[in-house]
Amino acid sequence: MLGHHYTRTFLETAVASMNAGCNLELSYGMRNNVFMRIPKALAMGNITLQMLRDRVRPLFYTRMRLGEFDPPAMNPYSALDLSVVQSPEHRNLSLEAAVKSFVLLKNVRGTLPLRARDLPGKRLAVVGPFADNPRVLFGDYAPVPEPRYIYTPRRGLETLPANVSFAAGCQEPRCQQYSQAEVVGAAGAADVVVVCLGTGTDLETEAKDRRDLSLPGHQLELLQDAVQ
Repeated sequence: MLGHHYTRTFLETAVASMNAGCNLELSYGMRNNVFMRIPKALAMGNITLQMLRDRVRPLFYTRMRLGEFDPPAMNPYSALDLSVVQSPEHRNLSLEAAVKSFVLLKNVRGTLPLRARDLPGKRLAVVGPFADNPRVLFGDYAPVPEPRYIYTPRRGLETLPANVSFAAGCQEPRCQQYSQAEVVGAAGAADVVVVCLGTGTDLETEAKDRRDLSLPGHQLELLQDAVQ
């Protein structure tokens, strides 16, 4: 109704949504929402009581399974703390998911993966605004992570047996202020350079789209300086 103008009123939207199978609304309050029009739609005969029950049943079934209507002491989820969430089993599963979700577009001369046995004595530089900034690594709708469990590229690479240097070049994704000398100095003295670029929620989130796909600010210049 508001964005695509498929319907014209909240009542019409409630009827269309329920008939389409929708049973949950992301509401912005108790006045300008759709679900408060459901009783009127029912009274007018636009929907049936059985349809309403069919839509509501899976919602409350799920909420009951989550223990939302039980005293906290009876809810097993209430006893879960950070030690359970960040258990070795779960962290290993997260690592497996990360490894399996990587997309390698190009691997000239088999540069990757970096093998620990080949790195002793090597100089490795990690550069870019995403190299060591935990805040920018998480996308829209991401959870608030426990800082000690965040591995930035720099922190991860420093676990390898190599001499790791770091240069952000710019402190945030917009990269308006760029320190060319910092990046050139780190990259020029390295055997391997890892460049970490991107956009992040500073530049694009839900309802905040970009006009083009170019790297923002001086990031392209940073990349060119790092690989020269």
